[in-house]
Amino acid sequence: MISPARKLAFGILRRVAAQRGHASDLLASPCVDRLPERDRRLAYELVLGVLRWQRQLDHLIAHYSGRSPERLDEPVRIALRLGLYQLRFLERIPAYAAVNEAVALAKRYGPPWGAGLVNAVLRRAASTPNERPWERIADPIERVGVELSHPSWLVRKWMADFGTEEALALMRANNQAPPVVIRFNVLAASTEEIARALAREGIEIEPSPYVPGAYRVRSGSLSPNSEARRRGWVYVQEEASQLIAHLVAPEPGMRVLEICAAPGSKTTHMAALMGNEGMIVAGDRHLARLRVLKQLAERLCVRIAYPLAFEGRGPVPLLPTQLFDRVLVDAPCSGTGTLRRHPEIKWRLAPEELSHMARQQAALLREAARWVRPGGRLVYATCSLEREENEEIVSSFLSTRRDFHPVVPPVAEAFRTESGYVRTFPHRQGMDGFFAAVLEKNFAPTP
Repeated sequence: MISPARKLAFGILRRVAAQRGHASDLLASPCVDRLPERDRRLAYELVLGVLRWQRQLDHLIAHYSGRSPERLDEPVRIALRLGLYQLRFLERIPAYAAVNEAVALAKRYGPPWGAGLVNAVLRRAASTPNERPWERIADPIERVGVELSHPSWLVRKWMADFGTEEALALMRANNQAPPVVIRFNVLAASTEEIARALAREGIEIEPSPYVPGAYRVRSGSLSPNSEARRRGWVYVQEEASQLIAHLVAPEPGMRVLEICAAPGSKTTHMAALMGNEGMIVAGDRHLARLRVLKQLAERLCVRIAYPLAFEGRGPVPLLPTQLFDRVLVDAPCSGTGTLRRHPEIKWRLAPEELSHMARQQAALLREAARWVRPGGRLVYATCSLEREENEEIVSSFLSTRRDFHPVVPPVAEAFRTESGYVRTFPHRQGMDGFFAAVLEKNFAPTP
């Protein structure tokens, strides 16, 4: 017998590896929601834990098997990762259960020899639970990369960008499960109704110390089937992501343009801050993602969001001469600030991709500027920690656009950089790593 949680985790990890699927999307599928609470929690833990610690797990596979993990059949490699993760990181799971079920997975889905190898490797690992073979690696960057399970190029880069101690703290934070954070959807119900609904389900929350209207879930399970989520009364959205809408500072009656808006978290948040008064043009080039945005807006009772197929370049369809009070560029980026939630990014991102993304980001910001009215606000935001995608993009833009100037945003001092931009970090505030620059367009000079 293979437990439903382990079987599901195994399948998701195979899809992440073979089809470049996203673990968070796969874990949000109905088949996961139908699991009993205990199995659902274990499936989440196994999938995200294996992805967070993948490099260390692969080092252990090589150490105990004498083989390169890359040369093993994929089902065998994933079964070994699952078994080793349970042996090394989950104290409540008996060793025999971790070993036996990993062997069963290899036997069912792998080659004929796979089960024997998995059994031998995991039994050796179970007999030496405290062995740390990476301590014998001579290169300090490689050693840290294995121990804290990050690619060596990123270890080296972050140590150069942030300093050794900051980089180590950041990598340790990336391997911790983040808190569940929600916001109340006051467009659908009153604050009092929402609070009572959460209390009925035994869900305890506490206000975010940093972001107005954000709440961290202290205890209880806010499953997709909970009343508050099902009725659209609460929306799960990370704190730093919620902060962006406050930086845009939309007011009722304003005209807002969001570029790269899907799947709609910030769009619907801005609509709530505007009290459903005004207009938000939510542009994105992916039609499938725009459909998701439209469905989310309907579920959250948003009436002022208008999804529009728009790449962020050229005229805004249907509104070629329209200027906006607020323009948000939610730029596509490397996502290195979200590794707690999306650990597979670590293993897919290559250093040369940063320059490619930077060119796209710079082009989007230049185009977005044309839609800001005089006196209006332009916000550039990413969920990246890399200067190439953040400060350097904004500095380059301001060097050629003298009609814009940066504005020091009204946020906690801990968020502000020396240049007056906004940065958040997992190891400092317990939030995802975001960057934002708030710019205003000058009024035309008086003749």
